[in-house]
Formats: sequence, C-alpha cells, structure tokens
Amino acid sequence: MFRFQFTNSCKGARSSRAVLLMLSLLAAGALAVPASAVTKKQQARTQAQPQPQVPAAAPEAEDPEVLLIDVYKALGAHNLRKALARADKLVDAYPTFRLGHLIRGDLLLMQTQPVKTLGAVDGPEDKLKNLREEAMVRLKSLRERPDPDLVPRLVLKLREDQKHVLVVDARRSRLYVYANRGGQLKFVTDYYVSQGKLGVNKLKEGDQRTPVGVYYITSHLPGAKLPDFYGSGALPINYPNEWDKINGRSGSGIWLHGTPSDSFSRPPLSSDGCVVLTNPDLHKLANSVEIGKTPVVIAESVDFVNKTKWDNDRMLAARLVDGWKRDVETLNTARIGENYSRKFKSERGESLESWLGKHQQSMSGVRGLSVTLRDMTHFFYPGREDMIVSTFTQESQFGKNKTSIRKRQYWAKEGSHWKIIYELNL
Repeated sequence: MFRFQFTNSCKGARSSRAVLLMLSLLAAGALAVPASAVTKKQQARTQAQPQPQVPAAAPEAEDPEVLLIDVYKALGAHNLRKALARADKLVDAYPTFRLGHLIRGDLLLMQTQPVKTLGAVDGPEDKLKNLREEAMVRLKSLRERPDPDLVPRLVLKLREDQKHVLVVDARRSRLYVYANRGGQLKFVTDYYVSQGKLGVNKLKEGDQRTPVGVYYITSHLPGAKLPDFYGSGALPINYPNEWDKINGRSGSGIWLHGTPSDSFSRPPLSSDGCVVLTNPDLHKLANSVEIGKTPVVIAESVDFVNKTKWDNDRMLAARLVDGWKRDVETLNTARIGENYSRKFKSERGESLESWLGKHQQSMSGVRGLSVTLRDMTHFFYPGREDMIVSTFTQESQFGKNKTSIRKRQYWAKEGSHWKIIYELNL
C-alpha cells in the first residue's frame, strides 16, 4: 500500500537543483508516476462535486493535475508524441496555466534537441525558477497520495455537525479535505495551494508569512464583489485567534482565495500570507465549507498516523477534559487548581491564584453541582507537539439553576503532566 515517504529536506525540496534532478530522473523513467495515480485523482475529484448554487468551471475539461500525470507518465515511457498531445489538451483547457505552457514548450523543443531540465526555453530566470518549484511540489504531491488508512494527527475530534475539516500542509503546498463520517476522518480530496512569500509562522502585519494554527471559516466573499486579484472568491479565516493574540501575533485579512483571471495558479511561495488556490479548486472547496463551523488547520508540516495512534491520542484528550469536569463537580478549589499550570493566564490576564479566588467566590453556597460537556472538538495545536486545544459546551446544573457556556481550553504538557495554560469563554 502506498504511504507518505519523504526523503528531501524542506530546503532541498525548494531548491532548483532538486527540481531539475527530479525532472531529469522523470524523463529517464526513474520516477514513473504510479498507474493508479490518475484513477485516485479522478475518484477524489468526483467526490467533491460542487452544489448547484456554486458555479462550476469548465465541467467538460479534465482535471489539470490528471493531465499533468498523463504528461509525466508519457515522458517516463519515452512516448513524446503522447506527452505532447496531453500537454496540448492541458493548455487548451487551461490557457492561463503557465506551467502547462512551459512543459509544452519543452516538449516541442525535445523534437529538435535534447532537453534535460524543465524550462529549457529562454525566459526570466526568476519566473522559470517559480515554475520549476511549482512543478516540483505538484509532482511530489501526486506521487505521495494520502494512505486511506492514515489520518492527520493534528485533528483528534470534530463535532457531529462539522461535516469537513481543511488541513493545510505548507511544506507540501497542499490543502487536504477530510470528511467527518460518524466521528471518523475520511479523505475526500486535496488541492495545490500557494502560501506566503516567506513561508509560515506569521508574527506581524506585513511579514508575508502564513499563520500556523487552528482557525475557522468566517464568511464567503463572492468574486463579483472583490478585485480580480482574489479570483473567483475568498473564504476569510479568524486570524488572529485568541492564542495568536496572547502571544503577540498581529495582522489581519488572512483568506483562502482564488487567482487573478490572467493566471491559473501561483508559485508555492507567492502570497502576502493568504492560502491561494486555483479558481476551479476554490469553487469545489466552497462545497466543503460551512461558515462558522469548518475548521482550517494550517501547519508547517502534517504528520499522518495510523488509527491505533490516533485513537490513543483521542483518548488522551478526552481523559484530560473529563478529569477536569469531575474536579469541577467536586467544588474543591484545590482539586480544580491541579488542572491548571502555574503559568496560567485568564482571558482577562489574571494569574491562577486571582482567577481561582474569583471562581471560589462565585461558587460559594453552591451544592450538588452537575456538569455535562457536549459538542466537543480536540486538536493538537500546529507547531506545538505538547499542546492540545479543546472546545466544548459546558452545561452546569445546581438545584433549579442551569447555565450553558461555550469554553475553550489550551492544555500544555509540563514534564509528564498536562495542564491548562489558557482558558476562555467564547
């Protein structure tokens, strides 16, 4: 069974030398694309059909990445005529796909002279470098299809009413769509994306980096109401979230959006911080999005784990929150405090001692407290192997009094113990 395998470092994968080496090996047949790749790609795209109210782009055209696979396969089989025919079809269907035109130019050149590198035609070196990098990440991702038996480690639990989760892997320039099927994650499809010019880990306004974290789609802006730069539309996310804010990260206006009408796609590192898709892919993605519900997990790199590992991590997150709930029900301030880090800060900036003191006062005279937790989500926070963010609705009852509040907790591992380092009511 095909699984993710990575042999290049991030730096090496983005170097033009690595791009040229891979494409040279490809032309020699050493990197032939698996025959199943086209079928898997077509099946994945079929599962992501847009709703009628979302206009689809050129339904009769084949998926551009399927056509790219065909070109690579034909090259690997030394069938130049077939490769050129597929490249012709690619640029006819997607006339603004610059990478497609570059590959077609090389194929035409191959008819008269040897071509050992992608972009053997004359042109600005910076633009050729961008196209080589795009070819590299597209080819790499097409070969490294997600194993259906593996799931992204970062996503531990979704609410029942959250139909999909979007997972962005910056190192692979890829956005993965997973469906929530009875609490289990099922791979649906994936898309090539561009990110900030300087990569990820956004810190401040204008740093041309894409943020890393757990976010949510906040709205859908149709392309007709936006400048052409944003293509067919935009899906804003709630950056900066509360964790970004308490860590001093600034900036705003981070969107998932499309490309200008004169460009089919953009290089892997080319945005001012947004996640950019092709316009057809953004149309399809809109079908997977529910405003205010759909999580967008953006990570520098995504690990995919087997179900046993995933279930163990899920049980860990559930035990942490359940243990906290039981201690809250005791009304014992000392026991409740054991769940919190000495570094804890409340959403108002209070220390643990001050916050617990106020909690004790508010619960004075309460007897027989019963707490129920529902609509829970758990994520490993991207970039932090030692942090879990849990969100849930807390329903409390004592006597005839009932309260309900949506709460979010950030659990950090301190030594061998997990403690709440930040908590807020939503």
